[in-house]
Amino acid sequence: MNTNISTADLLAMLQDSRSRTLELVAGLDTRQLMGPQLDIVNPLLWEIGHLAWFHEHFILRRLDDDAPLMETADALYDSARVPHGTRWTLPLPSLDDTLGYMARVHDALARRLEGREPAAPESDLYHLITYHEDMHGEAFTYSRQTVGFPEPVLAATASLAPIESGPWTGDVTVGGGTFRIGSEPESGFVFDNEKWAHPVAVAPFRIARAPVTNSEFAAFVADGGYRDPAFWDAEGWAWRTLNGAEHPVYWQRDGDRGWAVRRFDGIEALAPHRPVIHVNWHEANAWCRWAGRRLPTETEWEAAAAGTPDSAGGLGPAKRVYPWGDAAPTPAHANLDGGRLGCVDVAAHPDGDSAWGCRQMVGNVWEWTASTFLPFPGFSPDAYAEYSVPAFGTRKVLRGGAWATRARMIDNAYRNFFGPDRRDVFAGFRTCPL
Repeated sequence: MNTNISTADLLAMLQDSRSRTLELVAGLDTRQLMGPQLDIVNPLLWEIGHLAWFHEHFILRRLDDDAPLMETADALYDSARVPHGTRWTLPLPSLDDTLGYMARVHDALARRLEGREPAAPESDLYHLITYHEDMHGEAFTYSRQTVGFPEPVLAATASLAPIESGPWTGDVTVGGGTFRIGSEPESGFVFDNEKWAHPVAVAPFRIARAPVTNSEFAAFVADGGYRDPAFWDAEGWAWRTLNGAEHPVYWQRDGDRGWAVRRFDGIEALAPHRPVIHVNWHEANAWCRWAGRRLPTETEWEAAAAGTPDSAGGLGPAKRVYPWGDAAPTPAHANLDGGRLGCVDVAAHPDGDSAWGCRQMVGNVWEWTASTFLPFPGFSPDAYAEYSVPAFGTRKVLRGGAWATRARMIDNAYRNFFGPDRRDVFAGFRTCPL
């Protein structure tokens, strides 16, 4: 992720993010655009208006002190001040009027850069609004899964076929040493919770070459793992009991043939060698207890993804931006950008292996870690002050990105964070032996 890009590239990035947003809401009727009122989704009609407001708020009004382009926008779309439960009852504009507001904001953002190249602080804000829209694009995608809407039609899927490459078992050893977790100041735009890299002592450890697969998780289900409190901590067992969970949220029995899974509005056979997905932290932790393994800490995860061995096999001083090196992701490296509208088998993408031999540490599924989301030493909030601070201490860290994550915003240092009960996000996990 590099801030030193041209105005043309900034605007192309912004337009690409907007094009994906429009693809994700295309074809939905008025009822679907509002959707059911659930704690884990927003009305899509509200959410796209919020994107336009966010762009306007952080650049047109923050930098230029412009008058609002929609008089009621603050009262409708400021997510820090509009309670989640009220978003279904607000007097939201129609889809056409909302898209018109988005277009006016977008055009104003482009006009203000005509004939000049912005300095880094301004460029950072353009990155912020683009990546914010990218995050919502991923949320639109898993929201469509949550409520059972049809799969979206994305231009990116036209040339990419599914990959069935089988399992990828075993562990690798990551050498110990001093590791700098986080992003360095020269990294370009990064989010505030990645600031800044600092040294941490890492003991040698082993970690799985690939995430846990559907077939591996199905063995836990078959062994009664959801019904045995010995495999759950107190908070996890309380969650499991309250929700009556017996298996991952979208799994269902397929007669005598085993498991099927709902994908958007369709049912398909459970692919055994794809990573288990839509499991929460409690489910991942319970599987680990059953299997005699554990989740990696986020420091271990980043060391396995970004670290490189020295001549003695320990952690050397060099860090990679991505598991495979510093070159930007391609479809050969990782399953990103929604190109396959789902996961691929865990043995796919050998070109994306880390220096230690871990596969798919970027793309396919977000990976839960053992770590609670906390600030790094010396943390201070950036312009988007509500991004990280409210979540510290209450959520778990995920790393690596998923199949729907945009390649431009993910690297080895990116920190995602969700509550341990969230099953709707595109999350799986990899493990370490005890």
